[in-house]
Formats: sequence, C-alpha cells, structure tokens
Amino acid sequence: MNDAPALDVRGLDAWYGPTQALHHISLAMAEQRITAVIGPSGCGKSTFIRCLNRINDLIPGFRVSGHVEFKGQDLYARGIDPIEIRLRIGMVFQKPNPFPKSIYDNVAYGPRLSGVKDPARLDVMVEESLKKAALWDEVKDKLRQSALALSGGQQQRLCIARSLAVEPEVLLLDEPCSALDPIATGRIEELLLDLKKSYTMVIVTHNMQQAARVSDTTAFFMLGKLVEFGPTSQIFTNPRDKVTEDYITGRFG
Repeated sequence: MNDAPALDVRGLDAWYGPTQALHHISLAMAEQRITAVIGPSGCGKSTFIRCLNRINDLIPGFRVSGHVEFKGQDLYARGIDPIEIRLRIGMVFQKPNPFPKSIYDNVAYGPRLSGVKDPARLDVMVEESLKKAALWDEVKDKLRQSALALSGGQQQRLCIARSLAVEPEVLLLDEPCSALDPIATGRIEELLLDLKKSYTMVIVTHNMQQAARVSDTTAFFMLGKLVEFGPTSQIFTNPRDKVTEDYITGRFG
C-alpha cells in the first residue's frame, strides 16, 4: 500500500452564492484507506465530498477556491474535464438511486457510455462489478429484471456496482446507509472493508459507530470548518479538541 495521499486538499473554500459553506479546509487522504467525515447536520460534510469529484459544479452559483489534488493533479486546474474526474472518482448517494432499467443495464450503463459495445466484454464487466459489490449471487438469475424490484440494501449495493463498473480509483459515499435497516447496513460496511483492498474511499456518515467500525481516519467538521482530523482510534478515544469530544460523546449534534 502506498502512503502518499490519493487526495490532497489544501486551503479549500466553497460558496453557494454569497454564503460560504467551507472555510479553508486542508487534509490529505491516503490511498486504499477509508476516511470518515463526521459532524452535525449542515456542517459542510456533503459539500466537502462533492468538491472531491466536482459534482457541485452542477449547482448554479457554486464556486470554490484552493486546491484539490488527485494523485498530484489539481482537479480545479484549467482544462480539466469534470466528466473524466467523475469516472475516476465515483459517487454513491444517500438514497439508493437505481435507474428504472434492468439490473444488467444499470451496471452496463457506464461502460456503454464509455464506448464499450462488445456484449461479451459487457457481460464480464457486469459480473465482475456485481461480484465486487457482493450482489452477484443474489441477482445472477434475474439480471434482466427491473432494478427497482430489489430491496433497499440490494439497490444500494447495485449503485456501488454501477460506480465500480467504470473502474474508478476513488469511491465517495454520502451517508450510504442512512436509508437502510441494520442488517443491510452491516452488509454495506463489510463490503466497504473488502473494497478497501482496491479503492480509496471517503464516507460521510452521521453514525458515530459506523465511522468507528469502518474508517482508518476521521475528519470532524463543524460550521464549515475542519475541527480535527486524525486516525479514527485517536479521534474516538483521545480527541485533541474539546468540541470533538463533546460531539463524539453526544453532548450535541
């Protein structure tokens, strides 16, 4: 494993129109590690991770300053194609959002968009992605059925498979378990720990126990500022900042 950062954020500020949402955020996220982003509602967690693949660019009036480097390349430099970035840095959202298509077509969507036409190759890509998302055994006999017939947890794993199908290097997950029951949540957490062997991941979560279970490092945000960042074990057992301690122990949030 390489300890050089996959993502290196330096002096990141972000605004929605006149409202500043992030204030001078700096942190480096190592390859093949899981970084949890925690903090109370409205503290800038989702804004932050959406800056990492420029999906906020789609919001009118949004702007940033500072640097987000991905493997040494500034993602906000002139001439960088945001669509190319989003292929390399995939995103899974809070609510499972499968397309109203078959299970197969959901996973094949990205590769087809990237120009893959060969049916045999698509079959392999779909199978491999579903296996990586720990869903293959459950759906291999119903690939042509609607993805909307799957349970919530299965739909979320399908969305992870869909993201993996375009072979990203980083996976961003914005509260991926908040709409799921505890059993489905447990399966997603097991999956993330398995995927860490091959991917760098950043997960926004409001669930302290989840952050403690799955992440290597944790970033605590408050009012658009990064209060503390460090190894998850240290953040949860011996935080340096009193505000972090108060949040972790449930005194507010």
